[in-house]
Amino acid sequence: MTPRRPAGADAFPRKTVEPFATRPAEDGPLYAALDLGTNSCRMLIARPAGSQFQVVDSFSKPVQLGQGLEASGRLSRSSMARTVHALQVCRRKLEAHKVTRMRLVATEACRRARNSRDFLRMIRRETGLPVEIIDAEEEARLAVISCAPLVCLRTEQLLVVDIGGGSTELVWIDLEDVEPKERPRAIMQLGNGFRDSRPGGARVVDWISVPLGVATLRDQFEDVEDDQGRFALMSWHFEEMLADFAPYSLASTMEDGFQIIGTSGTVTTVAASHLGLRRYDRTKVDGLIMTSAQIDRVIRDYLSLGPDGRRADPRIGRERHALIMSGAAILQTLMRVWPTTRLSVADRGLREGLLYAQMVKDGVLAPDGLNGVA
Repeated sequence: MTPRRPAGADAFPRKTVEPFATRPAEDGPLYAALDLGTNSCRMLIARPAGSQFQVVDSFSKPVQLGQGLEASGRLSRSSMARTVHALQVCRRKLEAHKVTRMRLVATEACRRARNSRDFLRMIRRETGLPVEIIDAEEEARLAVISCAPLVCLRTEQLLVVDIGGGSTELVWIDLEDVEPKERPRAIMQLGNGFRDSRPGGARVVDWISVPLGVATLRDQFEDVEDDQGRFALMSWHFEEMLADFAPYSLASTMEDGFQIIGTSGTVTTVAASHLGLRRYDRTKVDGLIMTSAQIDRVIRDYLSLGPDGRRADPRIGRERHALIMSGAAILQTLMRVWPTTRLSVADRGLREGLLYAQMVKDGVLAPDGLNGVA
């Protein structure tokens, strides 16, 4: 499809964001959020600070929980053991900081696995942690509200994309009836539910959870030996899965005022590669605006490197090299089919959404202080 004129270079300026740096704990309640995904176990411990929060401690470990799930429909003993070991580290951090307010969630791998309930009982027995499985809509809502500070005040149509290990969530939001200065706060209110629309508020046009993420898409085409051929097949297959997403057929009619926010390890890795960062720096990545041409250039570079080159590339890292091309196939597909040449990069997602939701509910975080991109 041929999109109409994209937004100008200054339509969505770079957003300066508060870095989520690890800092000593000060007075005030501590909150924890844990995201147990198909590929990684990640946790943040933070305290509220005005309309944002301050990260006190964090943890991230690739556990490959979904390894073999595509073929067997079950979580393997080895993947469960790796995950429990990571969760034991999380438990020790929670105990060290004396955290009592927490939400610990599992997503697509546990939603799909036939033995997920047994696994949750194993987690409770071995770690004492109250991990719960959330549905796809709640996962999408939490990703959306985490991105509220990155919403441009000029944005009338917003697409938030969260590329996970086992699934990819897309949420299309109509902000046309919302006063520009109120748009970030209107996004936060969607945490109450996508159907909780109100006059003058944000309206979810459609949302979809595609059961393909960086791990599951890679697994479906792991028998294809040709690197570039595999990439093309992954891109084609992912685009097929978007056919039932309602805004897909409307994309070519969109005008200016459209913004895509992408949140995932894939998006931040591509951004770091574009910036040439040999050591990752969140303050340079979160809020960065990338053009389609810049994204395509990075992906062409990945393809030219081949599997061995990507494995040795410090910008990608040894923990992500096996997953980067499936994620890149998803990202490039999304940029090709929507009416924009720009992507807002978000180094934030489910964990940040969990923290925002808990803090707003407890009245210790002030969403009224949110300011989007001017």
